Amino acid sequence: MKVDGAIIKEQGVTFSIIIVKPHVLNNNSEANSFRNAMSSAFPSPIILMAQDSHGTPTYQGRSDIVKFLAKINPARIPWKTYTIN
Repeated sequence: MKVDGAIIKEQGVTFSIIIVKPHVLNNNSEANSFRNAMSSAFPSPIILMAQDSHGTPTYQGRSDIVKFLAKINPARIPWKTYTIN
């Protein structure tokens, strides 16, 4: 399985961002299941991000990190494609 995401260390906090489809963010059960499935491959906390048809990101996860991410341009995030077994 391949996922696009980033592992970030900011202000002494290491966290992960993983890009998901919008329907995952709209379903808490699916979002939590996805986080659990990714927890062995990515450092917690895991923030999920989806984009709408205009490319506008929506983040879900720890509120302080979500507020921080909402203020920055997603192009500044060091995205990578990860292969998860």
